Amino acid sequence: MVSLRVCGPNFSLCCTLISVWGFIMLPIMGVLLSQHSLTFAEDLVEDIEFNTTDEFLHKAGERYDEAAKTCYVAGIIYLGSFAFSLWQLFLNRKAANKN
Repeated sequence: MVSLRVCGPNFSLCCTLISVWGFIMLPIMGVLLSQHSLTFAEDLVEDIEFNTTDEFLHKAGERYDEAAKTCYVAGIIYLGSFAFSLWQLFLNRKAANKN
């Protein structure tokens, strides 16, 4: 029978924990970016060219929204990574119990 295990027990546990951390952190960052938190202002508006204050605010808002969407997508990817890592962890434990 073909084994579906591609990760060892320690690696799958490590990936599971990192995935949980990423899935918690990235949606929180997405919410903060959606609220246009000033904490991220320095990272998002470094090369915006503008003539008026309204133009600057519009372009900065677009960057905030784009970064928030990116965080949400990355959080979903971490959720997929969590599911795969957890599946590998269960396969490894099942194999260890057979032996």
